[in-house]
Amino acid sequence: MTSEVQDSGKVALITGGSRGIGYGIAEALVSRGDRVCITGRGEDALKEAVERLGADRVISVAGKAHDEAHQAAAVERTMEAFGRVDFLINNAGTNPVFGPMADLDLNVARKVFETNVISALGFAQLTWKAWQKENGGAIVNIASVAGIAPSPFIGAYGMSKAAMVNLTLQLAHEFAPAVRVNAIAPAVIKTKFAQALYEGREAEAAAAYPLARLGVPEDIGGAAAFLTSDQSDWITGQTLVVDGGIFLNAGVH
Repeated sequence: MTSEVQDSGKVALITGGSRGIGYGIAEALVSRGDRVCITGRGEDALKEAVERLGADRVISVAGKAHDEAHQAAAVERTMEAFGRVDFLINNAGTNPVFGPMADLDLNVARKVFETNVISALGFAQLTWKAWQKENGGAIVNIASVAGIAPSPFIGAYGMSKAAMVNLTLQLAHEFAPAVRVNAIAPAVIKTKFAQALYEGREAEAAAAYPLARLGVPEDIGGAAAFLTSDQSDWITGQTLVVDGGIFLNAGVH
């Protein structure tokens, strides 16, 4: 896959990159010639992803996204292996609870924020200090449509993704002009993570979308590739909604 691709000279760190959206983004960046470090909790899944993506261009670091020691190890390993970290993709996330906000366990809410938001800030601080402050680059935070509209029964996840949108604004303001910071807000993407939202009723779920299908990881990979390319050099602080047109259904009917 990677042998015929010309090296771009750029390097990306992608959290939660062994499968799903993170893997789709890794695939897109490797395909254009970037070198990539992917993180995730499972050693075996990471090894398999590295083999598929190309061990000549991809490395992995296993650990939990909210673990500060893991964050430091991932950035250090990327710098050791490739000598730079131009792009940070904050994709790692969790959604362990389904139910009304009135019954939400506050400890679960704290866990969701720790993994989905605080970890993203931690990685951003580290890549900024390790490379981007002096050399520039881009950060892409994976948010969600659940962060910009009510999403019944996944309220903790939605709150955390709204925080990701605001984190994007804060970092874009503070890191300019050296680093551009944007977010992507997907609707339902066909991944194991989102399986409960469409399993057994995919046709019904897809019918709600004007583009008549659910998203796939490649859709987000393309958006992330754009936001880390020269074509988006004058874009920062934005949240790109990639939703198959689902928000079009929110108007008056």
